Formats: sequence, C-alpha cells, structure tokens
Amino acid sequence: MITAQKGPARRPVLKSHVISRQESATVGNISHLEPTAIWANFQKLCDIPRPSTKEEAVLQMIEKLADDHCCSHYRDSGSNLVVNVPATAGYEDRKIAVLQSHVDMVTQANSGSTHNFDTDPISAYVDGEWVTADNTTLGADNGIGAAAMLGVMCDKSVEHGPLELLFTVDEERGLTGAMNLEPGRLQGEILLNLDTEDEYELYVGCAGGGDLVARWQYQADAVSGDMAARKIALTGLKGGHSGIDIILGLGNANKLMARFLRPLLRDLDARIVTIQAGTARNAIPRESFATIVLPAANIAAFDGALNAFRDAIIGEYADLEPNFAIAASETDMPATAMGPADSITFNNAILGAPNGVQAMSTSVPGVVETSINLAIVSVADGLAKVTLSARSSISSARDATRDVATAVFENIGATVAWGDAYPGWKPNMDSEVLEMMQAVHRDLFGHDAEVKVIHAGLECGVLGSKYPNWDMISFGPTIKRAHSPDECAHIPAVARFWDYLQAALKAIPKAA
Repeated sequence: MITAQKGPARRPVLKSHVISRQESATVGNISHLEPTAIWANFQKLCDIPRPSTKEEAVLQMIEKLADDHCCSHYRDSGSNLVVNVPATAGYEDRKIAVLQSHVDMVTQANSGSTHNFDTDPISAYVDGEWVTADNTTLGADNGIGAAAMLGVMCDKSVEHGPLELLFTVDEERGLTGAMNLEPGRLQGEILLNLDTEDEYELYVGCAGGGDLVARWQYQADAVSGDMAARKIALTGLKGGHSGIDIILGLGNANKLMARFLRPLLRDLDARIVTIQAGTARNAIPRESFATIVLPAANIAAFDGALNAFRDAIIGEYADLEPNFAIAASETDMPATAMGPADSITFNNAILGAPNGVQAMSTSVPGVVETSINLAIVSVADGLAKVTLSARSSISSARDATRDVATAVFENIGATVAWGDAYPGWKPNMDSEVLEMMQAVHRDLFGHDAEVKVIHAGLECGVLGSKYPNWDMISFGPTIKRAHSPDECAHIPAVARFWDYLQAALKAIPKAA
C-alpha cells in the first residue's frame, strides 16, 4: 500500500558547535566518520565544486577512481558517466543492476556568505549526530548517494553482481542529464536510485514537472522631485525543496515582498527600482531584496507600514518561520525607476500568480498532486523576469497550472516561454524489486519500509521513459532541509543506509 507523503520533519535544531573528542577530528574533514566507504568519498565530493552544468572536475575525479580500481567507463552524449563494476566472486550470475545518483548540487548560501560555489570547497562539519555545512548547502542531495556508489566500487569487501554506476549531470537545474541519456546502451534490468531523503522508506513513484519564464519590458522613467530611496531586505525564511517542502506552507519571499509592496505602491506613491529574489527554480525563495523610491514626505508612513507588516508576518508564521526578518535602509537615489502604474501592474501580477499546493491527490491521501513554486523574480534596467516551476503526478494538471501562471503574466503584456516538461513515474505495486527490497528491509531492520510516492522530480520518471522495462526503486538516508543552507545529513541513518545498500546488492536475483 502506498502511504501518504508527509511533510518532512523540520531540520533539528543544531547543538552549539562543541564537538566531542571522538568527533573533533571530523571538523572540516569528515572522512573518518563511519562508514568511511561513504564519508571519505563524500569528502572528495565536498572538495570539488559541482554546481549544475559545471560537473567536469567531479566527473574526472570519478573516472580516475574508476581507473584506479580497474573499472571501465564511458560518457554518453548527454555527458552522463557510466562506470562498469565487475561482479565479485560468486555473484557473476546475478542480474545487472544500475545504481544511479546525480553529481551536481543546489548552490544556496546565506546572505553575507562569501562562498564562491565555482571555486570553493564545501566546508562540512559534524554537529551532534548531523553533518552540515558552513552557511551553504551541503550537497548531501545527492552527494551521499554518489558517495555510496563510489564506496561500492572502491570497497572490495562489498559483495555484488555486475553493476553499472550511472552518474547523471545537471539534475538540479532541469534533469537534463537524465533527459539526454542515450537509450539502449545500459544493460541493467534493475535501477536503484539513491536520491530520496528519509530512511525506512521506499519510493515507487514521483511527480513530473515543467518550468516557465515570463519576461516583461517596462519603461524606466526619470526620478525627480523631493524623493527618498529605500533598500528593503526580507530575510530569514527557511526555504527548502520546492517539491518535498511545498506541503509545509513555508513563507515564499517573492509573495511576501509583493504583499509588503502593494500598499506602498498604491497608497504612498512608491515606485519599484529593482527586485532580486530567489536563486533556483526548485528552491522555495528565502530572501528578497528590493529598492524603491517614494516621496520623502511619506517616509514616516513607510516606516510605520514596515513595522506593521513585520508584526503581522511574525504573528502569521510564528511556528513556521521563527527567523523571518524585514528591514529597510537608506540608499543612493537612482536616476530612474519603474513608473507608478507599471509598478502596481507588475507587483499585482506577482501577488496574483499561483504558488504553493494547488491540489492534493484523491487516490493517495496526504500526497500533494499538483503544486507550483514562484521561484525567482528579477527586476532591473527595463526588464522584469519571473521563473516559476510546476509539478504534478498528472501531466495535464501540471500544464493546466502552467497555463494559469501564463495567463497572469500575459495579461500584463509579458512574453511567456515554457521549458521542457519531464514525466512522472507511475507506481508499480507488483514490482519484483520492491518485493526484494522489502524482504531485505525486514531481515535487516525487523519491519517493512513505508512505500511512498514523492512530490518531486526524481530522475526515475525520465530514466524510465528511456528504459521502460527497468524495474525501479528509490531510497536513501535521512537528509533534512535539502536545497537550503540548513541542509544536514543524519550520521546514524547514513550508516544504516550503507548496510541496507550492501544487503540489497547481495539479494539481487539471478539472471534468467
């Protein structure tokens, strides 16, 4: 039975950075954590910058490791890397299994961080039972899965049949590695995807998705008269994965900024100069920064509106967003700004655009069926650009949601372009690999795993369209707050995940 996809538990409150003697050696280097087969390889991944579309260095590192362990490899036309790992003694007659993870990571940093994701390593450290990073995303999504695959390749004590290790690229930006995977080259019959984020769970289905980008050109008019300029910083929201975390009802920085600006534009004659909010289509935006101008005579009213808005949001989001903050500061007077009418028109579109959960599943209680994330807003120099990302387990519902967003922005004269959509993954409850994984789970942990579908774009949907005969399943260790600087991986869960993966590989059935 498919159980409900629940909103993930909040990331635990981290303890102070006082670390035990046993853990002290892991600060800045987590290679010595157990199991070292995973953590030493994850440290290698942390040492190499790997933003989406910039995976060359990490792929070269994996290729060198494969050469060192006498494993052949190739890259396909989609830049995905496949490593062939021969069977260990006694397992040569097993079905070929494909282990799959993506090597890129979401690059999110707290404001004020000087981290350069193109050049700087991730500073991972231990905090209690968790590994997290210094003011940035950790990259445990999907670095722990990729590290486990490297562990299987490098650790000669792991028993397994013939394996194909599939390292895909550019998952976080748009699943393009999976979408460009060459059909027919892989020989495996079973796919083990290692990209879900709660232990004791097996995923057998996922949502598909598709983005859209609205572009709106406006006339930047001169700023004249007795005006004042203010820079507004809306910060402290949790953010998170725009699929998994959308059910939580977290604050969206784009929506909250538009809500704050509406009475200023309408009643205080304010005008928009710039807006910059959100950095990734698949991350709930945590921060928004806007510059406005308004008559100097209205500054006192502006200050009062800011304080009232702050109090209102703190009251509404007290439990969900305890670190919400909004502040304004004086800034240099710009030469131009969006006109008063255009400012209202554009802000109304942001306020009216769909965002969040649009429909819950009627067949699987508690599972989000359709959602959309108002992800990125950029306004500057006569061009406004808005990116939204829709998800649904039903393709027609996904596109209907994109149609609603398109209508909102076309109504103000914007041009809207849809990105390529990617398919979902339909559950197969008669799956042989599901039966196998449950049997292994019972033997190892004494109970069945929960069987779930996920409201996120696992690559399984795309990969299954390339290899429709694959028997697929997805699992992984507990990772919280993925796609945000609060991302953390649970050390004990990673150890159990490694045990489970090894046991699963031993249980792969014999080939026909």
